[in-house]
Amino acid sequence: QVQLVESGGGLVQAGDSLRLSCATSGHNYRNYAMGWFRQAPGKEREFVAAVTWSGGSTFYADSVKGRFTISRDNAKNTLYLQMGSLKPEDTAVYYCALKTNLFGLTLAGYDYWGQGTQVTVSS
Repeated sequence: QVQLVESGGGLVQAGDSLRLSCATSGHNYRNYAMGWFRQAPGKEREFVAAVTWSGGSTFYADSVKGRFTISRDNAKNTLYLQMGSLKPEDTAVYYCALKTNLFGLTLAGYDYWGQGTQVTVSS
């Protein structure tokens, strides 16, 4: 059973940094990708960043490019999202997700999702 467990969310001030983690287990997919999405109250879930697990190619939403960095630790089967220069508009529930192919990584059609972690940025 595939499990994705996020951690690291919290309340921070504008301009602060925060690192989210997503521990994965229960699968042995080889050519897969993982991504971060977020959903603010009253808004649709939106793509934040993605990485291909074996090749390490990264993709970012324009709104976070230059401020957020996605990375992974193969040995720990853990995905990270380092967030910097946080803004109040970054406030959302952040979800990690796993996609069992490498197509459409910026779209929400991922196969497995975590439960989400709340990030709140105060002004």
